Amino acid sequence: MTTLALEALARLRDGNARYASDVRSLESMVSHTRRGALAAAQSPFAIILGCSDSRVPAEVVFDQGLGDLFVIRVAGNIVAPSQVGSVEFAADRFGTRLVVVMGHSGCGAITATLEVLREPTEQSSHIRSITDRVRPSVEPLLEPDMPRLEEATLIDKAVRANVRASCNQLRHGSALLEQLISSDSLLVVGAEYSLETGLVDFFDGVPRE
Repeated sequence: MTTLALEALARLRDGNARYASDVRSLESMVSHTRRGALAAAQSPFAIILGCSDSRVPAEVVFDQGLGDLFVIRVAGNIVAPSQVGSVEFAADRFGTRLVVVMGHSGCGAITATLEVLREPTEQSSHIRSITDRVRPSVEPLLEPDMPRLEEATLIDKAVRANVRASCNQLRHGSALLEQLISSDSLLVVGAEYSLETGLVDFFDGVPRE
């Protein structure tokens, strides 16, 4: 695996540890002073595909500054063509070698999808375009032959199942990304952010140390 990807992952982990401990690095706090230099070009070290939830801003969660992260945010951290294209753009144009799909605890898009699966109701076509993409990953958890889970446990499992599905879509839904991954030039990992603790758990696709 590319050293750049592993170094980027370590950098995100270190930044999140600071954030969860209520500490900020001086570099991230003064990063706005690089605004002029960044006007000409950027070189983000990681791509984050995260949820639009107002409580999960990637730059804050990972204690990073201006120009550090290429962030794509959409409800439910789903993967649609525009998200794939955005990841491709950053990987190809900027040489960014780490992609993180980050879900979070208590995700509203996940709970909305579970509600629709239990009791189908009318939704706008735009909201349905989100829940329809979440649905295949969480629907198996509600199958009759599956054990009944407490609601909190069900949501936790659904969040992670959705993250894994999004990671797999990125790994196998783009010829460009597949080529980079097969040559060990790109790493796609899945993570979950805890609203309660502020910690990010990288749980899918993480190389063994």
